[in-house]
Amino acid sequence: MRRLVRLALVLVATLVSLTAPARADHADELRAVLARIQLPPGFHIALYALAPNARSLALSPDGATLIVGSSGTTVYKVALGPNKAEKVAAFAPGQSFILPNGPCFAPDGTLFLTTFDRILRFAPRAGGGWDEDHPQQIVAPGALIPVAEKKQAHGMRVCRVGPDGKLYVAVGQPDNVPPKDRQPLYAQWGMGGILRMDRDGANKEIFASGIRNSVGMDFEPGTGVLWFTDNQVDGMGDDIPPEELNKAPRAGLNFGFPWFGGGHVRTKLYANETPPDGIVFPELELNAHAADLGMIFSRGAGFPEQWRGIFIAQHGSWNRSVPIGARVMFVAFRDGKPGAAIPFAEGWNRGDGGYSGRPVALAELPDGSLIVSDDQEGALYRIFYDGK
Repeated sequence: MRRLVRLALVLVATLVSLTAPARADHADELRAVLARIQLPPGFHIALYALAPNARSLALSPDGATLIVGSSGTTVYKVALGPNKAEKVAAFAPGQSFILPNGPCFAPDGTLFLTTFDRILRFAPRAGGGWDEDHPQQIVAPGALIPVAEKKQAHGMRVCRVGPDGKLYVAVGQPDNVPPKDRQPLYAQWGMGGILRMDRDGANKEIFASGIRNSVGMDFEPGTGVLWFTDNQVDGMGDDIPPEELNKAPRAGLNFGFPWFGGGHVRTKLYANETPPDGIVFPELELNAHAADLGMIFSRGAGFPEQWRGIFIAQHGSWNRSVPIGARVMFVAFRDGKPGAAIPFAEGWNRGDGGYSGRPVALAELPDGSLIVSDDQEGALYRIFYDGK
């Protein structure tokens, strides 16, 4: 037995010796990349934490913890520090997740997690943290998407708790453009739309439809109006159709997909079909195929006034002859209207067809700095302003 224990200790020590330098090397590589990121004067970017496959972000109401979804099977809880994370650990390690992309919080600290095929609720504990061992499944697989629907394309769900106290969940369609015989089923289930429900999963309804794949939502400060990004159709050429930034001031709106592939561009498959009445077109058309994912309204005072508005993470194109994206965009927002989208942080696009990082989502920390997740490199970056 002692010999087995010694062998086990040797094995653990060997694994640590193999993995620790790799993580340190990876961090050094990322810092070298970040040194080349271009930002407006007075802004800086630094490595905040490592989190493999890091995707959507949710800041706890007390401002102490960042929950990080992923494109793998692990969710992370990041204890926040002033300049870098104090600790990164697996969240609910005893649970089994499929594409646990989307965490979000209610004001009382309840944590929701939207995975590929179900929605879980984690109750807050009186002394801090959450009951990670006993999540409540508020929407089961057969109630979120059809049981037979196994395609995981566009399966990264995101969620937000709205000013009305209800849970909003974006559910992407699993096709580039859905076959005509599948579209009625998708519409019935709200796939290619945004669902709204009570926080216990009851009273589920389709809040918005005609959406291809939204992976970013936020509510406008002051008005509580929902805004969201939408990734549009591939395979139509380098420069069409545009990606979208949309707003949904009320329930029941249709945003045009699959009759429109982005903006006013019709899809080939549905070109001769009559679209529904009252299609809502985007508030802002964005770069074609740049893959605009996470978006947030900047709410704090950490940035100068001219840089308070909407920030959007562009993941980067994969089906364009010359890739674009892999950057953070800024949209000035005045009197309820968005201005033009301009680059805020860029340099992950190497220019040789590859990327040194692929931004996914954004979160604003209590100090006003901005966290950017990168699923390609498994990292979180912090962008801050000091005027120097």
